[in-house]
Amino acid sequence: MKLLYLFVSFFCLFSCSSNAQINTISVDDFEKQISKKNVQLLDVRTAEEYQSGHLNNALQANWNNEAEFKYRVKSIDKSKPIYVYCLSGGRSNQAMKWLNENGYTTVYNLKGGINAWKQADKTVEGIETVEQINIETYLRSIPKDKIVLVDFGAEWCPPCRKMQPILDDLEKENYTIIKIDGGTQTDLCKTLNIGSFPTFLVYKNGIEIARKEGLQTIEDLKKFLNE
Repeated sequence: MKLLYLFVSFFCLFSCSSNAQINTISVDDFEKQISKKNVQLLDVRTAEEYQSGHLNNALQANWNNEAEFKYRVKSIDKSKPIYVYCLSGGRSNQAMKWLNENGYTTVYNLKGGINAWKQADKTVEGIETVEQINIETYLRSIPKDKIVLVDFGAEWCPPCRKMQPILDDLEKENYTIIKIDGGTQTDLCKTLNIGSFPTFLVYKNGIEIARKEGLQTIEDLKKFLNE
């Protein structure tokens, strides 16, 4: 009986260990899988790490910032595979487990992280130095004769990508929308106290009259613009 107990315990331990590793894949397999269409690729490092070099089309949600991480991954489709990576694989392994435990059906972790990716001579993208828009230039760009919605977002922000079709629909209905890449226009964000993405500002007669943060429906934005 004691021998049987030890065998069962060993088997369970081995199974748990195997399951924990089953979705951690090599650099070559990771590269092959993320080359497919409509891939959800998630960088779980900090924004500063992301800006120092990231994989093409990667979204960003800092695993070490619990509130930010949970808020951003709400905009990721739970039914589609997600490919996560960090610097060396530790944070992304934790993020993979959390995502699995919270209803994200298929999650893959890059073994060795972006360090292993670079060591394999794979392509990494960096954010180029972008000329900063000063507050005077920004204000001059806002029409004074109409109500304007300014969208501060970022290419790597999951909620911002989710908002894009809604903003496109608003533009088709002749609403005036100005889009600012807050991921690169950091000086302007600091001046206007933009702390999260997306943030929406409404201007009337060239003056800010209201702002909202986070995901919005098209009805919310229309009401917001017409208040």
